[in-house]
Amino acid sequence: MFIIPLKRILFTYFLFVTATGQLSAQNNFKQKIKNSAIYAGIEVGSKGVKLSVIEVGRNAQKNGIFNILQDTSINTDFINFNEPTFNATLNGFSTLYKTALMDYKIPATRIFTAVSSGVKVQAEKEKKNDWITNLSDSFRKSINEPGRKVAVIDVLEEARLSHLGIVPESRRYSTFLIDIGSGNTKGGYFPNGNTNQLRLFQLTWGTKSASNEAIKRMEDDKSLANYNKHLSRVLAGPAETEIVYTVNVSGAYNMSDNIAVSGGISWAVATLLYPELIENPVVPVTFSEVQEFTEGIVKNFKNYSDSSLLKTISDPALDKTTIAKEIKRVHQVFDQRALMSGAGLLLKIMRQFEGIAEKKQFFLVKNGAVGWISAYVNENISK
Repeated sequence: MFIIPLKRILFTYFLFVTATGQLSAQNNFKQKIKNSAIYAGIEVGSKGVKLSVIEVGRNAQKNGIFNILQDTSINTDFINFNEPTFNATLNGFSTLYKTALMDYKIPATRIFTAVSSGVKVQAEKEKKNDWITNLSDSFRKSINEPGRKVAVIDVLEEARLSHLGIVPESRRYSTFLIDIGSGNTKGGYFPNGNTNQLRLFQLTWGTKSASNEAIKRMEDDKSLANYNKHLSRVLAGPAETEIVYTVNVSGAYNMSDNIAVSGGISWAVATLLYPELIENPVVPVTFSEVQEFTEGIVKNFKNYSDSSLLKTISDPALDKTTIAKEIKRVHQVFDQRALMSGAGLLLKIMRQFEGIAEKKQFFLVKNGAVGWISAYVNENISK
């Protein structure tokens, strides 16, 4: 019989609580906050374009109350920086903007648009900054708003906003947040009790950038075994060197009790490790569990299919149809090689906090993707 550890049942009472809602029809949102207004944030990320629709309470700037109503994404792989991905990104960007404006009836003044730090970092690394400029200009022309602001968020600001958007105030100063994106990884903590002063944690490696580096080294042998070999070399070489140095410089080990990891790979790993916790926005894990998962997706990938994982669930109260759909959604977003890259990077980061004398609590945040853009909207509504 599959038994869920007690801490996995109770953890929502003492750590992260993230409210989510569903969209029933066009602009008919199920709002949960009295006297709230609806806003939208659209982010161009490394992997695609995301639309977050949120309701913001009247006193949100003071107490941080906001609620996610809708989260939609279109995968476009913008950081490949070629004409097809540029056009796909522009089309996705414009489509989601028009969806917010026309379908959801959100005024243009309440729609915020931005480019994530992952795109900025990769563009700077490859000297492709003009691609961001061209995308922004083309987007303004597409929606016929020449004065539309498209903010390019730097790593420090995105990390600060992510912390504010994901971590509740009760855990604000004891949590080190790490967001693993497609193009980079960023995060940090607030060491001085001031949310304007984040101690930044930044890596130039993300799920897709690590995978791309491994693919570059494969030459003519495109087999999974060769991919795994070169991915292991990337993660154990330049990636690990940067991870070790950056963690040590950040001082996070001695200052943080909780290590929260967000990003798409966190959602994927949490879902495939504990599909029975589908309703939980945050899932606690151990280093050994993620290590076993990382090995398993290479050696026994079929064990993580929806049909295989459903066999491990014995609770008749759980909706297996919904769970199966979520597992399939993970596999639509992350193929085997992407999972190997993301989980491998996650494991390398966790390893730096897996101490002997002092044990940290690890948490995977499933819906952290809307964290920074939600906080960005929240901080800009009165500007």
